[in-house]
Amino acid sequence: MSSVLIILALCIVSPIVPSIYCHEFEVNGKVLELDESNFDAAISSFDFVLVDFYATWCGHCKRLSPELNKAAPMLSGLKKPVVIAKIDADKYSRIASKYEIDGFPTLKIFMHGVPTDYRGPRKSDSLVRYLKKFVAPDVTVLESDSGITEFVEAAGKFFPIFIGVGLDESAISNLAIKFKKNAWFSVAKDFSEKTLALYDLDKVPALVALHPNFNEQNIFYGPFEDKFVEEFIQQCLLPLTLPITGESVKLLKDDKRKIVLTIVQDETHYESKEFIKLLRAAAPANRDFVFAYVGFNQWQDFAEAFEVSRKSPLPKMVVWDGNEVFYSVIGSESIHSEDQASQITLFLERFREGKVIENALGPSFLGYILSLLGMRTVYILVFLVAVVFLIATVGKDEPLVADTRDPSHYAASGSASVAHNREARTPSDKED
Repeated sequence: MSSVLIILALCIVSPIVPSIYCHEFEVNGKVLELDESNFDAAISSFDFVLVDFYATWCGHCKRLSPELNKAAPMLSGLKKPVVIAKIDADKYSRIASKYEIDGFPTLKIFMHGVPTDYRGPRKSDSLVRYLKKFVAPDVTVLESDSGITEFVEAAGKFFPIFIGVGLDESAISNLAIKFKKNAWFSVAKDFSEKTLALYDLDKVPALVALHPNFNEQNIFYGPFEDKFVEEFIQQCLLPLTLPITGESVKLLKDDKRKIVLTIVQDETHYESKEFIKLLRAAAPANRDFVFAYVGFNQWQDFAEAFEVSRKSPLPKMVVWDGNEVFYSVIGSESIHSEDQASQITLFLERFREGKVIENALGPSFLGYILSLLGMRTVYILVFLVAVVFLIATVGKDEPLVADTRDPSHYAASGSASVAHNREARTPSDKED
């Protein structure tokens, strides 16, 4: 009885004495192995938890595991420690379903119990550097020119960077919290003419948006009211022209604008790069759209969903709603080699005038999603369909008739999850 009282007493005073724990978890520099019985408790025990949702048969998961093992002790030593945990999401399907895990490995960071997709690097050193900034203040206050330079270098190239030069922290604090998962935010309070020249600023206060990975910069001089600042931030979260990858498709889900999508033969070809430059030139005057492009050779399944084949004349431009519908513009079905800048302008004008044909995404996405699901899942789906079909036909005298619905119906229903699953093209980053 006395031992029970002692345990109860420790649990009561534990909020006062931080070194005493009333649960089975602690920050010890090791990767926690979780299951359904302790997952929720682990997430609620720490302010920041990076969770690896893996499958034992997944080759990419096996390659990621040692990187997480190396990163765990470094992250546990931070002022605000980040705990790394993992769970076999293939085995513990209830947890996988709850957090919409449909590819392996999937990483999510839980901040005070709230999950956010992790889109940063996966090599141990880069991962640690990234998460150091992730748990930094919502708005970092910079006190010198060198502080600005160090902040930009530490933030890296994965996300846009916003610097409020001569701007009060309160002007962007609420929006910094809202968009923290997609960008870095800071305010520079002390700076010199050198900084003004570096960012080509005519005056202050100003909000500078940088896309280091795309060598892009935009400047906002006000008015610094929430609705105007938010519009600027929203438009600058994506570069002027966005290459379609698994990661960028996830970003597009958060953007409400329609996507001017160009399909080229090969993104690496000189002609394609020159056309992308023309798209980038058109983008600033058409901020109500997102301009994106994809190479047929780089992602054939994606391109074919927009009624493109190897015999199609390319480049081809369409307007995509980001989900199941895209629009062909009448008279601008493909772009010819002569005066392409004028053809881009004409395409946009005709779309705004409503000279369009609405289309559903093509059935090629159906086959692609099945390839992502894996054979075991496919067998289960086939079995369930067969059972439902059998139940529906029992007791009927009519002969069996095959389903004659348009296969694009099925493709449309699965298109969003397919786009969500597609990973970057580098083999080391792909999901199984």
